[in-house]
Amino acid sequence: MKRRQFISTAGKATLMLLAPMEILANYEISDKISGKFVFVEAEQFTHQGGWELDQQSMNQMGSPYLLAHGLGIPVEDATTQITFPEKGKYRLWVRTRDWVAPWEAPGTPGKFQLLLNDKPVKETFGTKGTEWHWHDGGVVEVSQKTKVALHDLTGFEGRCEAILFCKDLNFEPINDVTALTKFRRKLLGLPEKPEDGGNFDLVVSGGGFAGTCAALSAARNGLTVALIQDRPVLGGNGSSEVRVWPEGHTRQEPFPHIGEIVDEIAPETIDLGKYGTRNARLGDSYDDQRKLEVVKNEPRITLFLEERVIQVKHKNNTISAIVSQNTRTAVHTKIKGKFFADCTGDATVGFLAGADYEISSSGFMGFSNMWNVMDAANKEEVLKCECKDKTALTLSCEIGEVEQPFPRCPWALDLSDKPFPGRANYKGQWGSEDPLGNLGGWFWESGFDKDPITDVEKIRDLNFRAMYGAWDALKNVDKLYPNHRLGWSAFISGKRESRRLMGDVKLTANHFRDKVDFEDGAFPCSWGIDVHTPHESFDEDLKGEEFISFATTGKGYDYEGPYWAPYRALYSQNITNLFMAGRNISVSREGLGPVRVMKTCGMMGEIVGKAAALCSLYNTTPRGIYENYLDKLKELMKQPGAKRL
Repeated sequence: MKRRQFISTAGKATLMLLAPMEILANYEISDKISGKFVFVEAEQFTHQGGWELDQQSMNQMGSPYLLAHGLGIPVEDATTQITFPEKGKYRLWVRTRDWVAPWEAPGTPGKFQLLLNDKPVKETFGTKGTEWHWHDGGVVEVSQKTKVALHDLTGFEGRCEAILFCKDLNFEPINDVTALTKFRRKLLGLPEKPEDGGNFDLVVSGGGFAGTCAALSAARNGLTVALIQDRPVLGGNGSSEVRVWPEGHTRQEPFPHIGEIVDEIAPETIDLGKYGTRNARLGDSYDDQRKLEVVKNEPRITLFLEERVIQVKHKNNTISAIVSQNTRTAVHTKIKGKFFADCTGDATVGFLAGADYEISSSGFMGFSNMWNVMDAANKEEVLKCECKDKTALTLSCEIGEVEQPFPRCPWALDLSDKPFPGRANYKGQWGSEDPLGNLGGWFWESGFDKDPITDVEKIRDLNFRAMYGAWDALKNVDKLYPNHRLGWSAFISGKRESRRLMGDVKLTANHFRDKVDFEDGAFPCSWGIDVHTPHESFDEDLKGEEFISFATTGKGYDYEGPYWAPYRALYSQNITNLFMAGRNISVSREGLGPVRVMKTCGMMGEIVGKAAALCSLYNTTPRGIYENYLDKLKELMKQPGAKRL
């Protein structure tokens, strides 16, 4: 089988003319090929401009969308070219939403226009609807070849999922996700049968530290490996997209080679900087390219970037294949395997396969979308900035125009009279002496009372409302930092907690505290028993909108480490060929605290890769390794990370 291209190529926006009979009950069969519809996926625009591709809510809406993440400055247009079957009148529909409507907040920050041949249609989008829906754009006149553009008006998180042109001016598209998915796939001409992605010894889903290390470990021990990642970069929370610094001690006795692969892909240590943190720094600090090159140079790995797992084929408690959807082309691919590793964080593969799992009923650790600010009067910061308008900013600074006004944000959290880290002397936990260093840190965290699977977009958007509300308060209420501006913010959330797949051992915090010694200790844990809760000092009048967390401290936090956690927490108790690595392993909620940091997760991946190789060699199951070949696993754990069987 040919090695898949390392970087996915986005499909062009395409005119498709097929309409499913299940949806179009008002049409005759002959109408399905008569050119009544032109469907355009936003993610398939030829030029994305300054809009970002967001796939986080695909499970809820069936498709990714484009996000105008401009931090208050309108982003460059996304554009594409459409060839219509004929010129004339069409009714225009745009799938979008007013993202602050769930909070009944005043204003519509996500406003954007649709331009046809550079002229805006009359309707402004992103101004209606609590939920995703088809916003009626009215009747438009088009030429046979038409340039279409998404024109952001605010820079405040406008979003567009798809555009539909209807020759029948009375047609109304459906919003039900299942029916809409069938509708869109018919109109895009996508086949029902997935493409063949190949057959592998191990299929790893999730390209964070856990998944990347699992793939490398397995490949270096002789297995053919598929590594599936739904973003264009590897590293997950430790990538330039999220910017959490990887933590956890590697290469611990008595198995000092465990962690060598982690260290191979981890970024080089940088100084703490003026704000005393390695989080939320410049993107190149997280060295995405390093991870990609290490994987690319391993000949036994086939990398599937921008592919999201949407289906799992399984029978008799055994997985045979996964089906992924490309986040740009929407093409489905079936990837078969003998063994599977769920490193998705959300336990997506295990959940879809019917694996036993647990999830908290309430009181979750939240998500962080970290952010930072920059001083436009500092030429060095301007030259290094990652702003979408960097060219214009640099020019302004060169001629001495450094003042950076910021608009009032009535739709954001109203923090005018409230404390938050970064304001006056209100420090976050382990905060910086410089108030600016307490903005956008790990403790800016939301979603404690929300479902981490189904409420992904709302939790992330609450983080946005906290960020914009805080910066509005500092700039416009406190009249501080006239030359500062928002420099960067993550739009991909840094998750801490969701589903946990159950293995033959469920690791709890008391195992750490009581120094329980497992005979199958396989990966070292060194992080404290750290479970986040809303910070009481900043929660007044913010029920359901808490945005600052408190990390566990004091009695019960520490244990004597490193603590070697059991291999039996790394495979499913009821799916015979499923491993897991990362924050979705077999732990209690409190037991998640010590294991969830990235370098520790990466070492889990190293063990999974070694165990999968032994499974293949001895024709056994993950459980069979513990029952019959634990000595062989320990022998392999003594070998260097590049050692092959």
